[in-house]
Parts: sequence; C-alpha cells; structure tokens
Amino acid sequence: MKRDMNLIRALLLEIEGENPKPDLSAYSEEQRVYHCALLIEAGLVHGSVLENQSGCPVGVVTLRLTWAGHEFLDAARNETIWKKAIERLKNVGGNVTLSVLEKLLEKLLKEPLGLD
Repeated sequence: MKRDMNLIRALLLEIEGENPKPDLSAYSEEQRVYHCALLIEAGLVHGSVLENQSGCPVGVVTLRLTWAGHEFLDAARNETIWKKAIERLKNVGGNVTLSVLEKLLEKLLKEPLGLD
C-alpha cells in the first residue's frame, strides 16, 4: 500500500481532536489502520500497533500526538498552504519523504511572513 499524505494529515487532525472532525469515509478501515501504524512508526503519534501473524497491522490504539506530530500538523494545518504544497508535489512527480513535505510546508508558511 502506498502512503497517502492527505490521509496522514486527516488522521493527525482527527487524533488531535480537530473540530469538525475530518471526513475519512473515502478511506477503507485497512487504509486507516495502515496509515495510523505508519504514524506510530514515524514517531508522530504515541500508540500501539496490533499485528497479525504475518506482521501486517490489523488494529491500532492511538493515544496522542508526539511533539514531532504537533510540529508536522502545525505546518500542515492551513488548508490553503496544504493544497499549494500538494499541487507543487504533483508537478514534480508527487512522492516525497515526510521530511521534504514538512520543509516545503514550512517554506510556504514563512513566505507571507517575510521570513524566507
């Protein structure tokens, strides 16, 4: 399964307790569990992954965002900035690491503040 950065962002917003909650109905339970497991592995969320005998995630318990999770979400929270970042990524092939995405989001956030 490929990483879906839109789902990553939506899950972080949901775990943080964003109101209104993001609509996750377009994603299967398997996609949500897999991406929550990725968030835990990446250190963005404190939680536990429940795996089957093959080592595939079949359930997750998410407790809260970590400091790194809050930092990423603060960079990704603004819908306009998020859409600009995703559009730029599409123009160069679409797939990047989480750290590259976070740097792009931070750059886009700094521009209107005259910090870049």
